[in-house]
Amino acid sequence: MRDVLFETDLKSLPLVGRGKVRDIYAVGDDHLLIVTTDRLSAFDVVLPDPIPGKGAVLTAVSNFWFDWSRELVPNHLADIPLETVLPDAAERAQVEGRAIVVRRLKALPVEAIVRGYLIGSGWKDYQQSGAVCGIRLPQGLRLADALPEAIFTPSTKAEVGGHDVNIDFARAEALLGKSVAAQVREVSLQVYTRAARYARQRGIIIADTKFEFGLDGDGRLVLIDEVLTPDSSRFWPVEEYRVGISPPSFDKQYVRDYLETLDWNKTAPGPRLPEEVIRRTAEKYREALQRLTGQAAPGG
Repeated sequence: MRDVLFETDLKSLPLVGRGKVRDIYAVGDDHLLIVTTDRLSAFDVVLPDPIPGKGAVLTAVSNFWFDWSRELVPNHLADIPLETVLPDAAERAQVEGRAIVVRRLKALPVEAIVRGYLIGSGWKDYQQSGAVCGIRLPQGLRLADALPEAIFTPSTKAEVGGHDVNIDFARAEALLGKSVAAQVREVSLQVYTRAARYARQRGIIIADTKFEFGLDGDGRLVLIDEVLTPDSSRFWPVEEYRVGISPPSFDKQYVRDYLETLDWNKTAPGPRLPEEVIRRTAEKYREALQRLTGQAAPGG
């Protein structure tokens, strides 16, 4: 496995910002370089210990889905080689395999969440009201039940360290306009439904996922950020799926389970992680990539 990358330090490009996982640099006025680091956040706190290879895995998974979904919706990937953006070999080596050059688009202020199963905050909402984000569901559903059909449950986007807030579709229409909101919902459901069918054949249930979109200069909807990764989705192994329990997942399961045993108030700074938790988490990310794409993890 290649060296762990917690934070980038590229001198040749202006830094636009750092998210929980990604470092973003400006490439002229019209493009960005997005680098997926090995940082890991849990409970909206970036932890001090990175997960080796995580950024390369997330980049490979996203690139796979961007290519897979391009007939359904255009995406932000730009056909610009990394060598053009980072001619310095040492800088390029720092981010190779985990960096993409994308068109610079304005992100829509709504996260497009699609749920195919009843889990997480959706399960909590259902227990209280029989609905998820204002969408009524049949009575008698159990934890991790498959929904009769996938549902679109948008949220507002939080700043780093904040929490996203679930909203109903009427609020999404108010934020995006009726036409754009309808298009976001239609495309999100279409991509999720087809991807979930594909993944299931490869041993992964995509229980839910989050998409982000922007608009290009012609007002066309464009898929941005990351797509159907273990960070933006809940992946369950088909062979361990049972209704009534929360199935194990291909992401931060080991980290969350460990953190729940600690006397930690879930605010920064986050605690250090044991080597075993780091190792097993890295293994799950690599397994997700292998199952979905048949590729071995980059550098590993």
